[in-house]
Amino acid sequence: MTDSHDGALEALKKNMGGRPRSVPRWIRLFNPAFKALLVAGVPMGPDVLLTVRGRKSGLPRSTPVAIAEIAGRDWLLSPFGDVDWAKNLRAAGHGTVGSGRRARAITAVALDRDERVRFFRDILEPYLASRGFAGWIVRKLDGLPTDPGAAADACDVFEVRRA
Repeated sequence: MTDSHDGALEALKKNMGGRPRSVPRWIRLFNPAFKALLVAGVPMGPDVLLTVRGRKSGLPRSTPVAIAEIAGRDWLLSPFGDVDWAKNLRAAGHGTVGSGRRARAITAVALDRDERVRFFRDILEPYLASRGFAGWIVRKLDGLPTDPGAAADACDVFEVRRA
């Protein structure tokens, strides 16, 4: 027997063409540079360095992510599915975000599928409709589907709060 997240995991592993969804090559190429810039404290817009303890090793793991403030709340999306940082954050429920010497403790709550559908339909879509460039990034670079149900199946969403 599987839980609802396992079923959603199978759906998010597929993209429109039915092939496994994976992190684009350009992300894997640029992440080390983004990480180095964030460690050095270079401002990178909404990008921050997320540090979470690994669910298997227990060691701190860091990766660049973008936290979006929308409708007065902070959101963290995993546009490429159930990647390691999302698994670690879901398991831990907390971590730190920051840039340079500035870091803050956070808690993160993973939204279930119904909550993700409502998020994409009621929060993200109106936000993107009023911000052309952000919409282009989310649709073209991240490859997020326009259909809220498909988007909910394709990515994890976390609501982030100060710890």
